[in-house]
Amino acid sequence: MVDLSVNIGSLKLANPVMPASGTFAEGTSQIFDLNCLGAIVTKTITHDVREGVPPPRVAEFRDATLFSIGIPSKGSDYYVEQTVPYYRRYSPPLVASISANTIEEFGRLAEKISVPGVAAIEANVSCPNLKKNGQAFGMDPEATWQVVKAMKSATSLPVWPKMTPNAGNVVEVALAAEDAGADALVVSNAILAMAIDVETFRPRVANVMGGLTGAATKPIMLRIAYQCVQAVKIPVIGCGGIATAADALEFLLAGCSAVQVGTANFVSPTAMPRLIDDLTEWCKRHGVAKLTDLIGAVKMHEPVSLQQRVAL
Repeated sequence: MVDLSVNIGSLKLANPVMPASGTFAEGTSQIFDLNCLGAIVTKTITHDVREGVPPPRVAEFRDATLFSIGIPSKGSDYYVEQTVPYYRRYSPPLVASISANTIEEFGRLAEKISVPGVAAIEANVSCPNLKKNGQAFGMDPEATWQVVKAMKSATSLPVWPKMTPNAGNVVEVALAAEDAGADALVVSNAILAMAIDVETFRPRVANVMGGLTGAATKPIMLRIAYQCVQAVKIPVIGCGGIATAADALEFLLAGCSAVQVGTANFVSPTAMPRLIDDLTEWCKRHGVAKLTDLIGAVKMHEPVSLQQRVAL
């Protein structure tokens, strides 16, 4: 029997697999039993109702997808009154993902959704800070520190800031989040990117730029996750280009305690349960009784001596 359970701070997950925010909804329960997941992460919400950006919102490439959705939201009232009660019927911990335009709004929204049934709050710090000319909170260590601090002051629930790979130094931002009291980090959100249609001369998404996700981004996201793991003492949840058990294992070996699956859910709605099954089979084949034994188990190459370099 393989033990896939992992701990994210005070939360115990039956396995390390959860959806990335925005790639999962209530309708998924008609495809597979949601109880198989390690945790359930809901789509990012804002306090007020938002429609998001106009179409086109998605551009697909061979190994990646460009998204520019704009965080459409039904608002915090709907989330508390409708979304949370729906997920209470399932056993995996529910993680609420939130976005706000100011530090104060992050605190108020965290307080508003800290209701029975919510186990943790993911802070989407990739959204623009209106008091800093629209620069994303996650680009600035100080702004990230203030967001986490405001949320920790407003809720007793674990706070998981979701890092942006677009920061000049993601590790500095991660350290600031940890210093402010973050309970875990999600590493990371999409890479800012752009594409142009050479027939119409128009950007492939209406908002000009969007977030690049999918298999092509995995080596970058894995590198960032590894760097964060090396720098902080709190758990890191890997995210970016994960579609298979092998992908998930790379992040675990790099030191991540759990993983989020995003774009793969659009390609195959059963990607997550299949990944969990394949993780179990991989562990059986390799004689791994506890998945946690793999966390951070990456083996470094032996250093090459000067004599060996000369010989080469």
